[in-house]
Amino acid sequence: MKLSKLVLQNFRNYKKRVFEFSDNTTVFCGDNSIGKSNILEAIWLLSTGKSFRAEKDEEMILYGEEFGRVKGEAGLGLEVILAKPKRFLVNGVYKRKMDFVGNLNCVLFRPEDIDLVLGSPSLRRDYWNQVLEQINREYRRSWLAYRKGLRQRNKLLERIRDGKAERRQLLFWNQILIKNGDIISRQREEFLTFVNQRLKERRLDLRLEYDKSAISENRLRQYSQNEIWVGKTLVGPHRDNFKFITQRREKAAKDLSIYGSRGEQRMAVLAVKLAEFEFVEVKTQEKPVLLLDDIFSELDHDNRREVFRLLEKQQTIMTTADEHLIPKELGQPDMVKLS
Repeated sequence: MKLSKLVLQNFRNYKKRVFEFSDNTTVFCGDNSIGKSNILEAIWLLSTGKSFRAEKDEEMILYGEEFGRVKGEAGLGLEVILAKPKRFLVNGVYKRKMDFVGNLNCVLFRPEDIDLVLGSPSLRRDYWNQVLEQINREYRRSWLAYRKGLRQRNKLLERIRDGKAERRQLLFWNQILIKNGDIISRQREEFLTFVNQRLKERRLDLRLEYDKSAISENRLRQYSQNEIWVGKTLVGPHRDNFKFITQRREKAAKDLSIYGSRGEQRMAVLAVKLAEFEFVEVKTQEKPVLLLDDIFSELDHDNRREVFRLLEKQQTIMTTADEHLIPKELGQPDMVKLS
């Protein structure tokens, strides 16, 4: 899976720009705020249908314009039109987001990835979804159905609390959440198991521990009164979490978010992202496009070497503010200087 061409129209700071890519490494170099990360954001949009940083689609549209457009060539013609409504096209044919995602798989490395350790559980759930939605249509379908069911069930809980509905009406939505929640939980667990196996093979004192919020008839019955009081569903994969745990020999296990040094936290995230790359490759039988957003200034020598291992015979698109940070091991990448 390779990206050969990217066309931006009214996207971030780009009025109209075309970029072409080789099969190997392309480096975008330029000052901060010149728009390097915007290019990776556009590619990510073609991959996942959403930004890795914008809360609203309007933020990606060039100021003063009514719409934005991102087009890419990756065997298929992919296009996202940023407007109301947002539209997705494959080879010129409109598609649902569910059918659009998965046509260009990417793995993204950013300095902000350390928030996987330090951030809230919602960030780790977003990460799960980002990985699994790219490669698994069943997961996309189940997560969409689960979220719709969750919204309806929460509205019903509020109506029951206000005396406008009956408890027995919950049964239908309970089944929707249980059925789809089981699929979501199993696939999240499969990903963590894969990652932990890779960490073990590399002899790292690190594992990801699944903090699962199981959903079943019994648990929903157990929490029903509290749920009615607060008007929210209190159990299920929308409350899942996972932790970064390290344990050296006979020492007690440590939660890296609390007891880890900054260096340990960065190492842990990098190790998980490397395993993510392998997971996507195994599941799709294709190497994903590797996106590196100004990460070399954040990595020590050993961690850089781990990243170099991925770059061999691999399409990589990366950014840097200082071309002198580009390791010599990369040889002669395609350099694009932005100004």
